[in-house]
Amino acid sequence: MAGRIHPDDLLAVKERVRLDEVVGERVELRSGGIGSSKGLCPFHDERTPSFTVRAATGRWRCFGCGESGDAIEFLMRLDGLTFTDAVEQLAARAGVQLRYVDEGGRGAQRPAGTVGQRQRLLEMHTLAERFYSAQLEAPGAADTARTFLAERGFTRADAARFGVGFAPAGGDALLRQLRAKGFGEEELVVSGLAGRGQRGLYDRFRGRLVWPIRDVGGHTVAFGARRLFDDDRIEAKYLNSPETPVYKKSQALYGLDLAKRDISRTKRVVVVEGYTDVMACHLAGVTTAVATCGTAFGEEHARTVQRMLGEADGSSEVVFTFDGDAAGQKAALKAYELDQRFTAQTYVAVAPSGQDPCELRLSAGDAAVAALVDGRVPLFEFAIRSTLERFDLDSEAGRLAALDAAAPIVAGIRDRGLQQRYAINLDRWTGFLDERFVLERVRSHAGGRSGASGPAPREAARPQRSTVALPRTDPRDPVAQLERQVLACVLQAPWAVADVADALGADAFTAPAHRAVHDAVTAAGGPLEAPQGPAWVAAVLDYAEGPVAALVDELAALDLPVSSEEDLERWGRSLVAALAGQAATRAVAEVRRALQRLDPAAQAAEYQQASAELFRLEAARRAWQERAQGA
Repeated sequence: MAGRIHPDDLLAVKERVRLDEVVGERVELRSGGIGSSKGLCPFHDERTPSFTVRAATGRWRCFGCGESGDAIEFLMRLDGLTFTDAVEQLAARAGVQLRYVDEGGRGAQRPAGTVGQRQRLLEMHTLAERFYSAQLEAPGAADTARTFLAERGFTRADAARFGVGFAPAGGDALLRQLRAKGFGEEELVVSGLAGRGQRGLYDRFRGRLVWPIRDVGGHTVAFGARRLFDDDRIEAKYLNSPETPVYKKSQALYGLDLAKRDISRTKRVVVVEGYTDVMACHLAGVTTAVATCGTAFGEEHARTVQRMLGEADGSSEVVFTFDGDAAGQKAALKAYELDQRFTAQTYVAVAPSGQDPCELRLSAGDAAVAALVDGRVPLFEFAIRSTLERFDLDSEAGRLAALDAAAPIVAGIRDRGLQQRYAINLDRWTGFLDERFVLERVRSHAGGRSGASGPAPREAARPQRSTVALPRTDPRDPVAQLERQVLACVLQAPWAVADVADALGADAFTAPAHRAVHDAVTAAGGPLEAPQGPAWVAAVLDYAEGPVAALVDELAALDLPVSSEEDLERWGRSLVAALAGQAATRAVAEVRRALQRLDPAAQAAEYQQASAELFRLEAARRAWQERAQGA
């Protein structure tokens, strides 16, 4: 059937299909411990079972050959099915009636009752937006929210223009109003406006500055919330609505309702990184700015942007702005992977000072923001230069490695004239000074596509994950093993350690690979926000790529040395406490070394501050050690 599978139906298939049953029909499985099954890998010859299936996480992995995936990928790899064929097969098994939508989002048939639910969800979000906006004007705690906006150059009129509001810290004021309007507990939870705790429901965004996220039609469907107070129990700087029947993060773009007309008129869209950046751009006259909502720019976003730009006429532009730091550079390279998804020309704009649009507007004014966008450079040029920076161009081996890394990017340039020009530039940038050699190298990577004048076929353009290796950890290192087990528990049973694991910072992990997995977990919302079932690991994988994604898969299937959920909770919490205690011990040692370098008399203020910090850290270390011993 034409079209793509409706995202809601795809999610339903993943949630309803039991992975162990699907795999068990093709692989003889036996119990491998709590929540785990094992068998001989169907993808390579082996005598000792290393193929592990975890139904709770919806992931399988072979610890022999390294293959891993979910139920869909299992059928695709084993039977050679397409993605659609595999989903259809599983949908029939799970009793899910699939709907299909075209590239414009049309064609989906809504089941009975969905329209009514949508209207009630939209009404709830409209009421919530009005409530939060009114609270921003209230005296008291909202002063902090107003100060935050003012320090970033935004007036109250600006806040009203973008619907910015404030959620009181109490946590139930909004819910009381919504209940008074006749909304029930289940509706409040489904909407994403309320979370469910031990004491009942609470406002998900309590004590935060909130931005309404609207769909292209201007309906408020979700919120993004910024942390303001140090006692906020959720460490994440930004907290976003979970996915709901009216809100899909992979499709939503903040500011699209405001930017759509000018995007259509100017044939340009500017993609920035945050809510305040969108505000700054629009106020500076760059009225085509949009931002993703707590997730990386992906294929669904690319399709949305392409629809807004309309038919290609050679003049359409997509301009990405990123911070000038390493994270911004990584985001730009990730955006480049989607270049072939656009018929528009893609560019990148990075301020020389490394400032984002909000900071740039505050320090240099509106004109500087407009100049930033107007000074854009082709995204492929940025990708080439960023790639070359990773290599030593003063050595012959380094230049050759740089050439082989950058040549595929040049080969992927659709315009043949530009491809030739940038091949010559690549020769100069690498220092070979041998145009014929470099051109031949580029042509060898082009694989016959160098003369193409239009976009590459979709399947050929599918972005590939990076294969850059992470530093290996020593399996004999007890600290590394502790970090692995903590992460495995967070991925497989976040409910067991949510409250304690959420307190772990990236500095608790000494291995770069483990720190990268922790970053992906945090980006996915952390264990406190973890959805039930396979959706949790899938969410973490959305923020992992290459070797990090492979490690997530490995840890999600790792055997845990427990026999019951009660033992799992006790074991997991003791591990987290032990890891946090080690991190606190390292921090104590660092502060002690700093104290030894200070003169108590000549540097009295610094010495007193360091002493107070040492006292705090010592107390935290003792508390974690006691918790580890008593868990």
